[in-house]
Amino acid sequence: MLTEKKKEFIEFMLSAQVLRFGHFVTKSGRNTQYFVNTGNYKTGAQAAKLGDYYAACIQQNLPDGVTCLFGPAYKGIPLAVSAAASLYRNYGRDLPYCFNRKEVKDHGEGGFRVGYQPQAGDVIAIVEDVVTAGTAVRESLALFQALGDLKVTALIVSVDRMERGTRDCSTLDELRADHGIAVYPIVTVREILAFLHNREIDGRVYIDDAMKARMEAYLAEYGPRA
Repeated sequence: MLTEKKKEFIEFMLSAQVLRFGHFVTKSGRNTQYFVNTGNYKTGAQAAKLGDYYAACIQQNLPDGVTCLFGPAYKGIPLAVSAAASLYRNYGRDLPYCFNRKEVKDHGEGGFRVGYQPQAGDVIAIVEDVVTAGTAVRESLALFQALGDLKVTALIVSVDRMERGTRDCSTLDELRADHGIAVYPIVTVREILAFLHNREIDGRVYIDDAMKARMEAYLAEYGPRA
């Protein structure tokens, strides 16, 4: 359902030049007409507001049970930090957070994790920017495989691109079936299409009929087949 909060979030991404339209290549190698680059958030006000959107999504879908937020390096780091801060500020939930290094540190405290050190029994939610084919999620899961009795149960993202993973089903169904992970997007690409199609935002129409046709063709090619 396209709520007012979701419409507000779409406009927020546009104003920060995070939601872009043109020609891009995803991490999974797919040529796409739109791209979500959370690396374009660059101010304290944007970080605080972004954290509020993520925290609201977490509070709505995961009101209890989660004991730690994980932000994959690099873009996931500010997402996890801002979400954790907003959860405490707005909901009184003081969840620890952690993130990884791209390269293992061989001096000082060493290791590849920074922040909270997950313990046996922890239930972790990954905080990411988008989910496409699930490539980045699987990389994150591999980081926790050797840590023993802890669970990664959820993924919170800005946008669900509503594409298939490595099989014919959707990435969401694949992650759920293979790893027991539920995916909670703030918005989906279908909601973006519905809201922006032929709508003028700050003097510009981002999705006209031609762009909509290209995006629909992309979803027909890369969307789930089952």
